[in-house]
Amino acid sequence: MSTPAAPKQQEDYKLKDMKPQLGERWPHGGLRGGGGWISSERATSTYDLVEQMFYLYVRVEKAKDLPTNSVTGSCDPYVEVKLGNYKGKTQHFQKRTNPEWKQVFAFSKERIQASLLEVYVRDKEVVTRDDYIGKVVFDMHEVPTRVPPDSPLAPQWYRLEDRQGNSKVRGEIMLAVWMGTQADEAFPESWHSDAASVQGEGVFNIRSKVYVSPKLWYLRVNVIEAQDVEPLDRGQPPQAFVKAHVGKQVLKTKICPTRTTNPLWNEDLIFVTAEPFEEQLTLTVENKVTSAKDEVMGRIVLPLTIFERRLDHRPVHSRWFNLEKYGFGVLEGDKRHEQKFSSRVHLRACLEGAYHVLDESTMYISDVRPTVRQLWKNPVGILEVGILSAQGLLQMKTKDGRGTTDAYCVAKYGQKWVRTRTIIESFNPKWNEQYTWEVYDPCTVITLGVFDNCHLGGNEKPAAGGGSQKDSRIGKVRIRLSTLEMDRIYTNSYPLLVLHPSGLKKMGELQLAVRFTCLSLANIIYLYGHPLLPKMHYLQPFTVNQLESLRFEAMNIVASRLGRAEPPLRKEVVEYMLDVDSHMWSMRRSKANFYRIVSLFAGAISMSRWLREVCHWKNPVTSVLVHVLFFILICYPELILPTIFLYMFLIGIWNYRFRPRHPPHMDTKLSWAEAVHADELDEEFDTFPTSKLQDVVRMRYDKLRSVAGRIQTVVGDIATQGERFQALLSWRDTRATSLFIIFCLIAAVILYVTPFRIIALVAGLFWLRHPRFRSKLPTVPSNFFRRLPSRADSML
Repeated sequence: MSTPAAPKQQEDYKLKDMKPQLGERWPHGGLRGGGGWISSERATSTYDLVEQMFYLYVRVEKAKDLPTNSVTGSCDPYVEVKLGNYKGKTQHFQKRTNPEWKQVFAFSKERIQASLLEVYVRDKEVVTRDDYIGKVVFDMHEVPTRVPPDSPLAPQWYRLEDRQGNSKVRGEIMLAVWMGTQADEAFPESWHSDAASVQGEGVFNIRSKVYVSPKLWYLRVNVIEAQDVEPLDRGQPPQAFVKAHVGKQVLKTKICPTRTTNPLWNEDLIFVTAEPFEEQLTLTVENKVTSAKDEVMGRIVLPLTIFERRLDHRPVHSRWFNLEKYGFGVLEGDKRHEQKFSSRVHLRACLEGAYHVLDESTMYISDVRPTVRQLWKNPVGILEVGILSAQGLLQMKTKDGRGTTDAYCVAKYGQKWVRTRTIIESFNPKWNEQYTWEVYDPCTVITLGVFDNCHLGGNEKPAAGGGSQKDSRIGKVRIRLSTLEMDRIYTNSYPLLVLHPSGLKKMGELQLAVRFTCLSLANIIYLYGHPLLPKMHYLQPFTVNQLESLRFEAMNIVASRLGRAEPPLRKEVVEYMLDVDSHMWSMRRSKANFYRIVSLFAGAISMSRWLREVCHWKNPVTSVLVHVLFFILICYPELILPTIFLYMFLIGIWNYRFRPRHPPHMDTKLSWAEAVHADELDEEFDTFPTSKLQDVVRMRYDKLRSVAGRIQTVVGDIATQGERFQALLSWRDTRATSLFIIFCLIAAVILYVTPFRIIALVAGLFWLRHPRFRSKLPTVPSNFFRRLPSRADSML
């Protein structure tokens, strides 16, 4: 029995329209003595996809001529900026009367309650209370407004005042105070009042940043042959193979089929590497002594910078490299020179610059450009995304005994990653940050993910318990650019849906403003007729297994490099954004893909049902009209193809009225996420290899065998039908083949002497005949075909 809450829950999983106030709005009279904050609008083009957020900025540059402490004889100054209940402090310097801080403080205007801004200069004391040196006070009504693209406000020197503000004291401080927005260039590196509780290293982890993926290359090593390789046991020629290392990637050639000291392989080994090249290529020629023992016969280490960079399919020159005898290394001095001859290996190695190194699934690819910049085409458009806010986020952890969420958003398109600042302790964070990407192909996807920051240096604990310090995933959104209309602003609220072992859960909503601007419509139309990936992917393609392993290695390299940035984009974030587990087995995904295939044939099935109704005269008027159309096409066969294409044109025009008005979003019904069984979810979240108990694994194995058995039956039926077609002329059943070839001879004579229109007319009338002239038994051709033999009876 369905509950009244079910339709509401279904509605919560859908995309919602928004009408935010986008663009910049500036007050009249932004200078001192202005007329206050009124709704005057001015069109801008830099930050028009976000809601404007005003901040009071205080830039503390430096101080001079500060007095020293009368007791210690030194001064350890720092600055405290106070606005109402918010306080921000600079670092303190030891024994300096002319310190330089160069730090910016930002206070959100919507939280400002005070009318005075106070800037204190204090002397840091270890034991006693910090000494007061002086202060500067600003009236909030007198603070100027900076309107981009104006140049930054010049800081000024201010004399320090005593506690009462009645007289000046010794010392001056250089400050700049202005009212601005999140578009100000000082915004990303500022200390923010809404993150005042974050201390230490956590301050660096809350800032917004832009990251660039490392430049990835495919390294192709064609191992051709080796000469004069000798095993320790010289009485028996070696079974040689080559093992190659690049970082943590290890690949092997096949074992040479013949035992020889001059083995031949001619195999390609493909690696992924990134600039700047930190790894080296290490090659070892080894002898397969036993199934469990390999003996190294020679070794060489080559820097990647010596290899040629290939820009097309033309082969590079091969080179011979001398091998070091294994064991005769640096520690054994010049024993290498005692060898009368040197073993060597023949290689053809190059860095492939004409491929696009895949680090994400081709289903959600965001970049298709080759590695080398010289092969890039001009951009065809500009993608602008305003990351506005999130609404209704769930509690992700506990802090000081209460539930909280410290959310930030990550967006990835092409080589550019962006990370918004972290909004502390808010279930409805507002970022209002805008980012821009160049678009080189419209058939690409931008991915946005929301995460909970677990690296703020506090005493946070995950909501579900445990000591994991990984940033928790809140949800993900994908937008395919080809589904966006050009130059239109889409403002929507996307549901953040995540599958947990307990089931599907809505974690909140992400509000975005998206615009795709076309730079060249002709170039976009030109791209639709060309391959998605660079041409080298088709001239010298990789196998499916190679692509999967290379993508995994590329993803590891990207995660490693981005994890070394400051603040780091952590591995769990990169893996979630790049869909690292998309290739893993899932019963839920298998069901979803099966029903996707079924839905593809829904149109054909409905068409066949309609034709069956026409043939059985369910609606006599429709059947008569079909007969009339059939006679027209028989009399004028040249109208058949024009009629088909005209019909498709009219269908397309008719469907334009019902075109999607919103970008696509995560579909819970399509994903088979609402009706998924608990055991199937538990299986999907299982580790690889499994960590479940033996009884659970046995039960799942039996279920998998049952499903695979049905698939096996369907595949066998398809093979049977194909073999029956082969049996028509194979003389496996001599009587059936005799009947078929006699029928073919008669049919050839009849078709030769009879005009084609007559044949088509008779066949069509026979097919559309009235049910009174039909039999419920199978037709003669069907009976004949089912009696043909197949090879199923020859299987064990």
